[in-house]
Amino acid sequence: MTLKIKIIRQGCDTFDSDVQTLRDMLRAGELAAAGQNEQLDIPAVVRDIIADVKTRGDQAVIDLTAKVEKVTLSPGQLRVSSEEIAAAHAAADPGFLALVRRVATNIREYQEHIRIQAPPALQRGGRTLGVRYTPVDRAAVYVPGGRAIYPSSVLMTVVPAQVAAVPEIAMITPPAGGAVNPMLLALAGELGVSEVYRVSGTAGIAAAALGTESIPAVDKIVGPGNAFIAEAKRQLCGLVGIDSVAGASEVFIVADATAPPAWIAADLLAQAEHNPGSAVLATDCPDLASDVVIALEEQLAQLGRQEATREMLEKYCAIIVAGNMGEVCDLANDFATEHLQIITANDEAIAGEIRNAGAIFLGSCTPVPLGDYYAGPSHVLPTRGTARFFGPLSVNDFLKASSVLQYDAQALAQDAADVIDFATREGLTAHAQAVRIRQGK
Repeated sequence: MTLKIKIIRQGCDTFDSDVQTLRDMLRAGELAAAGQNEQLDIPAVVRDIIADVKTRGDQAVIDLTAKVEKVTLSPGQLRVSSEEIAAAHAAADPGFLALVRRVATNIREYQEHIRIQAPPALQRGGRTLGVRYTPVDRAAVYVPGGRAIYPSSVLMTVVPAQVAAVPEIAMITPPAGGAVNPMLLALAGELGVSEVYRVSGTAGIAAAALGTESIPAVDKIVGPGNAFIAEAKRQLCGLVGIDSVAGASEVFIVADATAPPAWIAADLLAQAEHNPGSAVLATDCPDLASDVVIALEEQLAQLGRQEATREMLEKYCAIIVAGNMGEVCDLANDFATEHLQIITANDEAIAGEIRNAGAIFLGSCTPVPLGDYYAGPSHVLPTRGTARFFGPLSVNDFLKASSVLQYDAQALAQDAADVIDFATREGLTAHAQAVRIRQGK
């Protein structure tokens, strides 16, 4: 079967409209909803779930978990027992745990390196002006448990929270047959996470935000998920903090004639394999585009998830042939994708032109799976064009800033007149008096 991947070529009358259609489709959330019931109004369904959990608490979570996951739990079974976590950890493959420790070390080292630190306070003649960073009190990490199990997501969410010194971390994950996947529980045991809830995803997100009889409310919810999870986080944002409204996995590859076609094809397939997943190649080299299509055909035939990957390639992936690398960089900034790969003759120079990307992978020896599993930065990243204003999940997302101000009497006396003047001009006489009274007036 011939692969029918979309190729959008500069010079075609519909080039601009075709590029915009592709970009808008990826931003709209159609990809994130792939595989869901198309008849469902996801925002409305999520709104109803949140309202139900708010009204009925544990019982709503139990009923929704029974409906979605086909498992009936009692209130006492919503939280996984410490004995189950310990048993899973004890039974885990030692090789897996050793791998986990190596990855956790990489993540922890990177997160400690980028952790924001308060600078020395600004001293200005009797005025001390500073900032404090403190962790949130409670955080929930959501770990998908649907089509595929992602133990890597546990590491990529829990370790940054631990580096931030979040006192309480809860893990939420859907049960399969009433049980949490043993790998996830083993990871919880390895990382010292004792609070794990086996509940349906959307109901669990609502419970974490609102609080129920058995699930205490949190201050921040992070972690990737399907369209329902993303929508739940969107609707609950403001009641709790969130990392971002993330969708399906995506990559935008910037490449020129020096890029190996077979490697580019492998990178495109690695994202499409997520199902849902999107991959876009942008290049100024028509020959590279043609060679990549050939390589895609060859490699696709060797994959285990061939049909699902083919579907993603044909529906949500594309190759864009632009006029020059400047135009390619403009496209990359416009798409503002989760993963951005740069494989060119001058990677650093091209990277200097990029403003919008969740994670940038420089050079032909830096495939996205390094970031997915091992290097250190979290793989929880903004999607659907939101890299224009969101960034990767990090230790700093679990920290909140508090400004610190301290005046002595002389400094207050020096600034009082200006403050009183401003307050009076705004008609806030009580503000003015709060300063004036300290002047004995």
